[in-house]
Amino acid sequence: MALTTFWFVVTAVLWTGFFVLEGFDLGVGMLHTVVARDEPGRRAAINTIGPLWDGNEVWLIVAAAAMFAAFPDWYATLFSALYLALVLLLVGLIVRGVSFEFRGKVDGPRWRRTWDVLLTGGSLLVPLLIGIALGDLVHGLPIDGNQEFTGGFGDLFSWYSVFAGITLVLLCLLHGAIFIALKTVGAVQRRARLLARRIAPPTVLAVLAFLPWTHATAGEGALPDIVELIAMLAVLAAGWLVAVRHDGWAFVATAVTIATTVLSLFVDLYPRLIVSTVDPAYDLTVHNSAAGGYALKVISVVAVVFLPLVLAYQGWTYHVFRLRISADDFRPSTTAD
Repeated sequence: MALTTFWFVVTAVLWTGFFVLEGFDLGVGMLHTVVARDEPGRRAAINTIGPLWDGNEVWLIVAAAAMFAAFPDWYATLFSALYLALVLLLVGLIVRGVSFEFRGKVDGPRWRRTWDVLLTGGSLLVPLLIGIALGDLVHGLPIDGNQEFTGGFGDLFSWYSVFAGITLVLLCLLHGAIFIALKTVGAVQRRARLLARRIAPPTVLAVLAFLPWTHATAGEGALPDIVELIAMLAVLAAGWLVAVRHDGWAFVATAVTIATTVLSLFVDLYPRLIVSTVDPAYDLTVHNSAAGGYALKVISVVAVVFLPLVLAYQGWTYHVFRLRISADDFRPSTTAD
């Protein structure tokens, strides 16, 4: 009982960490052509996340691996139900990763424009599809008594789950715009700040609507819990801090908003893992979907040993690449030899 709850918490934390860290990467990917009007500016925007994005993406792999190791029935049912959506997600992840490497390989506007479009589209697909998947956990899917998905592709797209995806896209956009403002100078920074001020109002409204909708959908009543209350306060603070141009604190506020918004899904879901729309008796829970006791003990030891090392390495990486970036760093030198 204790280990199943522990691994539910670990899984929730891993998904939260993915969105907090990868969230600004995805936002930068979606905004890199908007915050800059020339190639040096776009390169400056992309290089704000250049040393970080692949490390942040590891959190997605680890979160999925934790589901597989700790709750194999949850993993099997959910990934079977989301098969086509996962294919689209993988396409988004692949073209996004390839775009970082390929866009600078040929010095031609059409070549770079093609990879810019793919980078933007891939960065949009990832939070949208994962948000829809997380929303499906709370809203429910047609799961039968054998823990098998009995619906079709259209069953993945309820109004609530689609809104969950849109909300996470908006949060990533705001998180990314603030990160660009933090990491750049000059015209790119000014445009990033302007974009953040424009993105903030719809993001605040979306989060304030999404949280009570989540609470009601999960059958938890009308009053928000402490996690949702923190999320509401954090997103309001983020909107105000963006308006007064406190980039550092605004970034902290959006990070807290993303963390508590994602956590609220798991808090309202517990002890369920997937809600069945066929019969509540068919819900997947931490009790009927967990791995055996020995397996949980082994992976718990692995997590306790290696997770602090990963966090320490990522913290060191962020410290090393903490300096701001200017578009002038990518302009051709005019100094004669």
